[in-house]
Parts: sequence; structure tokens; C-alpha cells
Amino acid sequence: MSKRSDVLFGVILTAFAAWAMAANFGAPIGRVPVASRAADVGAAPVEIHYAPRENLERIDVALIDSAGESIDIAAYVLTDWAVIDALADAAERGVKVRVWRESSTAGYSDRDEIAKLAAAGAEVRIKPPGDLMHLKSYCVDGATLRAGAANFSTSGLKRQDNDLLIVRGPNACDRFEAAFAAMWKEAE
Repeated sequence: MSKRSDVLFGVILTAFAAWAMAANFGAPIGRVPVASRAADVGAAPVEIHYAPRENLERIDVALIDSAGESIDIAAYVLTDWAVIDALADAAERGVKVRVWRESSTAGYSDRDEIAKLAAAGAEVRIKPPGDLMHLKSYCVDGATLRAGAANFSTSGLKRQDNDLLIVRGPNACDRFEAAFAAMWKEAE
């Protein structure tokens, strides 16, 4: 394949992955009828951003800053201070912030980050050890879903080849919120 074909294939593959994720978040493809998956997001627009060409940290901070009611975030890694500060600021201004962390990455190395979020009023729970949780997703106010490959780390958001997908609309977060509720309950 030519370089141009490789790029086009990558764009098509990423667009398909964004659709599949938005339409079927939380359940393997094939378990939900296609009509049901399509109805979940309707004609919601999908934005796709790429690091390192774009600074994904700025996009995350702007999305978090836009929250007025709630943020539910599932994070495999959460060590980027700009994102942590934005989450803490949101909690301090009265936004309900819930943080779900992977147990294998939530330890000594990010103890200060977790303490800052908790001190600001965010609720932080750690996944019990066992199967890994590898999500890098959050929902803002039940209507904006952020997902993608980019961890919430400085390198993940600014230096590595990663993508960040944003789906907006009244049903954009439905599947994520259902999956998040099930994970959140694990730590009760």
C-alpha cells in the first residue's frame, strides 16, 4: 500500500471504531441488534482528535471546564496535572465528579493526585484487583462522551500517537453511564 492509502485506511478504521464505540459502548459488537445500536446515538456528531499533532490535554480541560452538573470518568491512568486540576476545580464549583480508577495503576505513584481530587470533593473509587479496566473515557452532564486511546497522562495527551473521540448528543452517554454504574458498584 502507498503512504496515502495507509493514511486513508487509518482514517476509515478510526471512523468505524468511533461509530462502533459510540453505538455499542459497553457491549461487544454483535450482542445488540444493529437498529438498537444506531438508535442509541442517533445522528450525534463525532469529533476525532489526534496527538501529538493536537494537544489533547487542552481539549480534555475545556470539556471538563464546560461541566455544569456531573462528570463520570473511568481512567486507566490519571496523572496529568492539568486534567486533575480541571476535575478538582469542577468538584469545587459543585459539579458531581466521580472518578473510577484501575487498581494496578492507582497506587503510590499517583497518591497526591487522588488526594487532591478527594480534597476537592470528588468521589474516587479504585477497581478491585482482578481483570484490568483500560478505559480512558468520561461523560460530561450526560450529553458529551469522551473516549479514545489517550491516557490522562502528559505523554498520552501530548507526545504519543493517540486519538480522542468526542460524541455529543442527548443519548451519547447512555451506554457509558450504564457501564460506569456497574463498575462503580463493584467498589461498594
